[in-house]
Amino acid sequence: MYSYCAEHNIAHRRLGKLVVGHEEQRGYLNSIHAKARALRVPPHWDHSSDPQVLPTEILSGDAARERVPALAREITSALWSPSTGIVDSAALLTSLEKDIEGTGGVIAYATRAVRIDAAAESQPGWVVQTVSNSEESDGNADATLARVLINAAGLGATSVLNEILPLSQRVPLYFARGAYATYSGPGIRGIQHLVYPVEEASAAKGNAFHSLGTHLTLDMAGNVRFGPDIDWLSAPDSAERDEEIWEPHLAADEERARSMYPAISRYLPGVKLEGFQPDYVGIRPKLAPPGASFQDFVVRTDYAADESHRRAPMISLLGIESPGLTASLALAEMVAEDMLGRMN
Repeated sequence: MYSYCAEHNIAHRRLGKLVVGHEEQRGYLNSIHAKARALRVPPHWDHSSDPQVLPTEILSGDAARERVPALAREITSALWSPSTGIVDSAALLTSLEKDIEGTGGVIAYATRAVRIDAAAESQPGWVVQTVSNSEESDGNADATLARVLINAAGLGATSVLNEILPLSQRVPLYFARGAYATYSGPGIRGIQHLVYPVEEASAAKGNAFHSLGTHLTLDMAGNVRFGPDIDWLSAPDSAERDEEIWEPHLAADEERARSMYPAISRYLPGVKLEGFQPDYVGIRPKLAPPGASFQDFVVRTDYAADESHRRAPMISLLGIESPGLTASLALAEMVAEDMLGRMN
């Protein structure tokens, strides 16, 4: 991602991130550090001079406060990730759009996949029927034969996969709403890094987190934003596919912004309640329900039931929440180079 942004003049900054914890969370931070050190080099890794795939360091509370003086005295340890950064996401998507169209690809906006079927035996693949909402469309479905179908439909990816699975094998749907708040006020002076608290419930259970914790992030202009919180939503009816079903959940409200204050003040005690203002809201696709252990990204391959279709895969990317955006090029490389390359 850093190489791509530099090559295409996309604004980005390598800020570094601190994951901070109280004394009872020290063991959890140590376990995350151990996992980072144990990561193996991916197949297409081109940074062989780096000593670690993901460099991290355990800091004492005092060492963490040297980087972020506003941290609470009760913070006794932190995990430092120097390679973490931020990117102008709108500019990134515009650049990727140009890449696709510049190499002969076509992006069909305002278009829904309404049905997916295995193709005829003589033509292994998938028949994807789509309907466009554009003014030029007459409302009739178009059909495309796909030799390979990649399902990266975000919140709808699980529903798309379930269309081709037997009822007994369908993947359950879970969604979580997360709100962000902007902040302007005392208690954050001079902060130049992203600051994440250890999510308390996960540390107590020894599990990976369902939530990233209500963390501090910076935008490209240096403005401070806190979030996301977590609010579990009921899964929509599987027949409902339009984005309108999410709209009622996307309204930011002042009460949720202010409710973040207690969690944030545990690691940044100088912040003031009146400095919080509601910002934007997002919805994350989840693969595990509340109370269950965290489920990481899933990238799976499915085929039509007929053995003759084994050469025509459907690859689904499920549960791609944070850090799906910054991992997007690596995910694409894994699908295109590793999975499809191995099949070919």
